[in-house]
Amino acid sequence: MNRIEAADYHEIARAAEPRLAPDGERVAFVRRTSEDGETTAATIHVVPVGGDEPRQFTVTDGVDDQPRWSPDGEFLAFASTRGEGDRQQLWLLPTDGGEARRLTGVVGGIDDLEWSPDGSRLLFTQRVTAADREDGRDRAVDPGYEPETPDPRVIDRMIYRAGTEYLDGRRSHVYVLEVEAALEGAVDPSADDGDAGEAITRLTDGDADHVGPTWGDSETVYYATKTGEQPDDSITFDLLEHDLATDETEAFTQTTGWIGGLEATTDGRVAFEYTDEERFTLGQTELRVHDRSTGTETTPTESLDRTIGHNSTFEWDPEGESLYFTTPDEGSRVLWSVPGDASEEPTRVYGEGVTVESFSVGSDAVAVAQSEWDHPGDLFLTTRGGAETVRLTRVNHEYLSDRAVRQPEEVWFESDGREIQGWLLTPPDFGGEVRRTSEASSEQGSRDPDETYPLVVEIHGGPHSQWTTSGTMWHEFQTLAARGYVVFWSNPRGSTGYGEDHMSAIERDWGDVTLTDVLAGVDAVCEREYVDEDELYVTGGSFGGFMTAWTAGQTDRFRAAVSQRGVYDLTGFYGSTDAFKLVEGDFGTTPWEEPEFLWERSPVAHVPNVETPTLVLHSDRDYRTPANTAELFYLGLKKHGVDTRLVRYPREGHELSRSGEPGHVVDRIERIARWFDGYSSYHDAPPALERERDAGLSSATDDDDGDESETDEASESEE
Repeated sequence: MNRIEAADYHEIARAAEPRLAPDGERVAFVRRTSEDGETTAATIHVVPVGGDEPRQFTVTDGVDDQPRWSPDGEFLAFASTRGEGDRQQLWLLPTDGGEARRLTGVVGGIDDLEWSPDGSRLLFTQRVTAADREDGRDRAVDPGYEPETPDPRVIDRMIYRAGTEYLDGRRSHVYVLEVEAALEGAVDPSADDGDAGEAITRLTDGDADHVGPTWGDSETVYYATKTGEQPDDSITFDLLEHDLATDETEAFTQTTGWIGGLEATTDGRVAFEYTDEERFTLGQTELRVHDRSTGTETTPTESLDRTIGHNSTFEWDPEGESLYFTTPDEGSRVLWSVPGDASEEPTRVYGEGVTVESFSVGSDAVAVAQSEWDHPGDLFLTTRGGAETVRLTRVNHEYLSDRAVRQPEEVWFESDGREIQGWLLTPPDFGGEVRRTSEASSEQGSRDPDETYPLVVEIHGGPHSQWTTSGTMWHEFQTLAARGYVVFWSNPRGSTGYGEDHMSAIERDWGDVTLTDVLAGVDAVCEREYVDEDELYVTGGSFGGFMTAWTAGQTDRFRAAVSQRGVYDLTGFYGSTDAFKLVEGDFGTTPWEEPEFLWERSPVAHVPNVETPTLVLHSDRDYRTPANTAELFYLGLKKHGVDTRLVRYPREGHELSRSGEPGHVVDRIERIARWFDGYSSYHDAPPALERERDAGLSSATDDDDGDESETDEASESEE
């Protein structure tokens, strides 16, 4: 069996966004693969539920997503960047064969795509400026149009950048496209322009974002928008109903927290997320249902001590009776159902030991995209009650057939009087021959009792999220194990999936509470004779980057650390992120109220105590945890004589590890391993600082002069 390597990322396919056809006989999904070092290809495939192989439904040209069946199943709508330019447009493909036709030529892309119940219209959102709306570019734009970059850039908003972009006046607005009219004037992809804009109507206006749109009946659209004099400083949303027949809009209720989307029935029951305003970052998110006919509201998830937020989704069943939703749950992401009128308690339907990424509910079944310990993601079909499940795809069958994949071992340990869940992943040669195994510890009896391994400790982000045995970290964990490390990860206090008390336990204390739990887990696994307690390494991203840096400032137990896309100074983070409300919610303060308090709880305040060699990884366009605090942390390490290096990834944002350019994803994992290898007695490798900058990396290029010039993949700072 071959060991998993970082560069294998280029060979791994991912199945996502399942959509059951109205007849329940087929499932459309998006299959993503690496095209080259910089680009990812995404095409729509369709798999029969009867067991046949999936077939590719769209051509390999650009990035396709958001597959949506028409109510009669005759068309598949989707968004794509195919053709010239990189703007997403709306395309329509006959399901009985034929070419896809482009229906839009809009300036702001396509998101939140959804068919009306009668199949006559398509709903979508796009981000556009006031000038775009005034000049009609949000309905039809010249393909050659390129917006000018503001010079100078004048900023009036509190939140003026997000993802990897400056917003530059763009707001999210809601649109409806008349399908028949758009087909009659469909845009010819080879033409300079078209008249499809005549089929598009914008429902919203003004300097505000309109989010989460969904259909009620075929003449009613619901959506949400933030309220207040400073909407960027608000967590309150108005929910609005737009009557297409009269073109009138009415606000009917409010909610607080974070809005991912709305889901409505044809008879006017609207489901939405709600988080208590007083606990909007530390409290759990519920599902509420507003009945438009009576004005009453119910909270069907009120009795469930799990949160709906944090990458969870929800939708009504086709009958409009029950809501299906996902939550984190003790190291799994599971599927639940509950009657919309809250007449019964939520029922756990499916997901023991798996990570449900997304799902689609049909009349008789639910299509699920999930990952597990032995594969990074496939489609499954389960009954509405979860009684029977079949696997629909094996998108990585060829790749996995000769790879040694180990099953993590579940580990529970005590910390500060609480039981904490974690996992331990051993190298593929643990116990002898390199091979695939589904028994985490069955081979321990056959291994050399004197054989030991170094330990890598991984700390998750969030801070209010959870890790599982699969999901986006599958490849990284398996790669580090394949390089000879035992890998340990856990869900310390602050994590979701264990109830609100567990989640809120880090209030006003991100560092010490989490570190207490992490080190308790390290102590527990170091009791195993095969773990070398003198060879400990630590890494994590986002909040995990915060914790990696915090750990280095509090203890010298770790030989080396790699801190990724972290928060290092809470005040600097507060002033530069689009998520400053996280500081207000979790710490209950601002930099003006308690400056010394926030400083003492920032990793940079403890840099003088750091002795651990620390690699700092960050993205140039990370506007969730901007690079300014990483620069401060790196400079502090240099000033205090700590072995360090700063690696910056151009064009990347906060999602580098999950959806960055393939070459950068590989480079990041390789640099983590190389940094650890250089301080480990188990690897015959000098420290990375004593090697050429790109030595041993996939991005390495021959340099005739043998200098240490920057590579195209990442830029580094060092002495």
